[in-house]
Amino acid sequence: MTDNIKPKEATSIINSLVGGVVPKIGVQHITVGRSEEIAAFISALEDVKNGHSMAKFWIGDFGSGKSFMLHLLNTVALKQKFVVANADFTPDNRLYSNDGKSVILYAAIMDNIAIQTKPEGGALQTLLEKWIEQVITKTAEENYISLAEIRNEKYFGLIQNAIMKTINEITEVGGFDFGYVIVKYYEGYIKNNELLRRNALKWLKGEYKTKTEARQDLGVREIVNDSNYYDMLKNFCKLFVSMGYSGFMINLDEAINLYKISTAAAREKNYEKILSIYNDCFQGKVSNLFINFAGTKKFLENERRGLFSYQALKSRLETNKFETLEIRDFAQPVITLAPMDHNEIFVLLKKLKEIFDFNYKTELNITDEEISAFMEEMFNKPGASEFLTPREVIRDFLNILNIIRQNPEVDKRRLFGEIEISDERPSDLILLDSIEEL
Repeated sequence: MTDNIKPKEATSIINSLVGGVVPKIGVQHITVGRSEEIAAFISALEDVKNGHSMAKFWIGDFGSGKSFMLHLLNTVALKQKFVVANADFTPDNRLYSNDGKSVILYAAIMDNIAIQTKPEGGALQTLLEKWIEQVITKTAEENYISLAEIRNEKYFGLIQNAIMKTINEITEVGGFDFGYVIVKYYEGYIKNNELLRRNALKWLKGEYKTKTEARQDLGVREIVNDSNYYDMLKNFCKLFVSMGYSGFMINLDEAINLYKISTAAAREKNYEKILSIYNDCFQGKVSNLFINFAGTKKFLENERRGLFSYQALKSRLETNKFETLEIRDFAQPVITLAPMDHNEIFVLLKKLKEIFDFNYKTELNITDEEISAFMEEMFNKPGASEFLTPREVIRDFLNILNIIRQNPEVDKRRLFGEIEISDERPSDLILLDSIEEL
């Protein structure tokens, strides 16, 4: 099983899972029991490659594998030549705001842009330079100028016009400023002006706070703001496709933070933005864009604070009434992630033991029977049926492996007996739930 795993992936898997988070790379090596979801996702990717757009909602309880699923989707999409970006909703960012919180979300998306050769993110600069090189090559060919010569400053205006012409052809809203800033990036790129290049990148990533500062640095009148950031994402999507990529996939995790917005009016505005994105995708108003949201069942179905509190979304996102636990519909917008069964968890723990051994160049003496005994202890503990999540099972298992690795004589059964189950939900959500129940 560890034949095709890279040392860097093994380390990422073990360190991340011990820390209670999903590894950024290597998730394909620890995938168990999600083959139907992945098959449906690959089919959806094909549609997006062909010019359609898609919005999907991945729903499951805390620790059920939503974040893991999004990282797995990343791996699949990168192999299909998509540009991919991930961001988490937090109390400080959201889809709709008028105090800069949407731009913070946009900046997080732009910061995490990944391509197959840079799967851990930070690929925006690489993509811009690749696109500029494509424009330079095309302009040289069309004007019968050698590639070496066209980089001369006397042809700067020619390349500048070619960049603006190409941007105007592929963009709609905000295209002029978008193109102008890319020209500035090109100028910094050709003249080796690192400051100009950095300022252009800063603008494209939504990091300018005021128009005055952007005008001083770049001579541009607008900045990315709460009302135009989504248009900028669509512009980037078109740019990536014009470069030869299959599309742009954006994964937005921790959507429970939209549910937790305290004022009903602000929550509704965010749900309205989700509706607008949903309609854009399914009515063909945008091409080659794939947006995934991950959230809990409460975020989706709660009629007071969740998406179902917004009637237009409820009517679009209700589950196919013919679906059962045995007969699933993975083509619908909402995919409910079924919990892993005990057999799947057993297979996963065996895989993790192999990766752990590979990572630490060891071979711990843990039998299948002992893995089963560990699981039995966990699943029979008080509170397990209510609070136990795959995340906690994995973390406890790896923590025990770490103890055994460093203390080979330790009594494994005693370690298993010391396991305690805790409620992993965020404390503010537990408080919110108890208020809701009053």
